Amino acid sequence: MLHFEILTLFSGIFSSFLGESLIKKAIEKKYLNVSLVNFRKHGCGKHLQVDASPYGGGPGMVLRVDPIAKTLKELKEYHHGSGRETHTILITPQGRPFSQEKARELSRKKAVLTLICGRYEGFDERLRYLVDEEISGGDFICMGGEVIAMTMIESISRLVPEILGNQESIENESFMLPLLEFPQYTRPASFEGMEVPEELKSGNQKIISQWREEQALERTKKRRPDLLRCKSNS
Repeated sequence: MLHFEILTLFSGIFSSFLGESLIKKAIEKKYLNVSLVNFRKHGCGKHLQVDASPYGGGPGMVLRVDPIAKTLKELKEYHHGSGRETHTILITPQGRPFSQEKARELSRKKAVLTLICGRYEGFDERLRYLVDEEISGGDFICMGGEVIAMTMIESISRLVPEILGNQESIENESFMLPLLEFPQYTRPASFEGMEVPEELKSGNQKIISQWREEQALERTKKRRPDLLRCKSNS
């Protein structure tokens, strides 16, 4: 079973995400487990405060290290006591950008994947020493890490054959990486003067495969030439 553990102050954000489509089915069939943990339970004082103003001044509030550290310690002791390993990920704009390669790597881990979602102006720097790695959703900033966590859950989960239910799709994607996907068509064959390419209607798999490879390469050259540069430098 693929097991995610999400540390968040706003677990309600995940309600519809976990209750719809293939994610819901995977949870029901026990191929996937997603635990939501609110680290406010270890907050400070009677109001269970989890943030404070930054040393040195500045706008906004920063998440304290101690409530999250206590929550992580509690979870690790529980999992390790049950014979499970853990892999802790801090979701932050300063982390390494999430990629298909990273999704594939994480999908193969046997450990519980613990994702820490930030809010406000960021984390106390000392939290970085308590995690296994830092991951970013990309070169942009969200209000919190929850949306990125959902993206990661979807991307990683769909690489588990039982969850996606279509191993061929995964294999095709693996074959084409790091190219963009080739153009896809379905019925009708003709729509407002736009036709489905004859190659796709030929029924000849060799011709179809060649056309798809050529189109994927051409599309990548036009839209994401950086992917081709990365491939040549690897």
